[in-house]
Amino acid sequence: MVPNLIFGIPTHGFFVALGVAVATAVFVLECRRRGALGEESLVAVTGALVGGAIGMRLSSIAETLDPYESWMFGARSVLGGLLGAYVGVLIAKRIIGYRERTGDLFAPAVALGMAVGRVGCHLTEAPGRPTGLPWGVHAPTTLPSCPGCVSGVAMHPSFLYEIAFQLAAFGLLWWLRTRISAPGELFTLYVSAYAVFRFLVEFTRANETVWLDLTRPQWFLLPGLVLVVVRLRIGHRRGHYDVVLRRKVAA
Repeated sequence: MVPNLIFGIPTHGFFVALGVAVATAVFVLECRRRGALGEESLVAVTGALVGGAIGMRLSSIAETLDPYESWMFGARSVLGGLLGAYVGVLIAKRIIGYRERTGDLFAPAVALGMAVGRVGCHLTEAPGRPTGLPWGVHAPTTLPSCPGCVSGVAMHPSFLYEIAFQLAAFGLLWWLRTRISAPGELFTLYVSAYAVFRFLVEFTRANETVWLDLTRPQWFLLPGLVLVVVRLRIGHRRGHYDVVLRRKVAA
């Protein structure tokens, strides 16, 4: 049975908090390595934390159409949190007049923090859609909004898929951070990869489909996927990924 509390904190909230702590530690380490640890970077982190918290709470308005219910009891969407964190950083930097790009500092930190935070999702939320694959999981019948848990069918461990993705992304970003020097490109690669992964993994998630067999997160992501393709093509044409692709640069 999934524990309701860990050290007196709800299980999901505990791992979210732990993920934020891990992400902050990685961010500080990367700031130190780049010589960017100062008041400006700390303000950016504050903006990310505040914006992420607000974004997660507001993310369910589209479902409930009730601002009070969404704020107090709504789902804590990771996509809403990421969007809120991004907007929060932009606002915080604008307030203090800081013009340097900080996305590359956040990319590895966010990936590792997400991997930790998703452990809480795996322990407390419906795993995914039914599957006949040998790695299907059986979850406790006490999980909310999980018909498959009650009927005892095997389900996709969709959150484990994401944990694996985020850990792999962190390892790759950590390796690339000394190889891609163009400002903002490391962050662009992470966001692009996660957008594609999240769209695909939604086919295994337990989220409700709303139109054309796609979920709300998938419809939310569709416009972003178009922008991702355009943005990656621009970076590719400018040679920002030459080192990674081992493409010869003209002498």
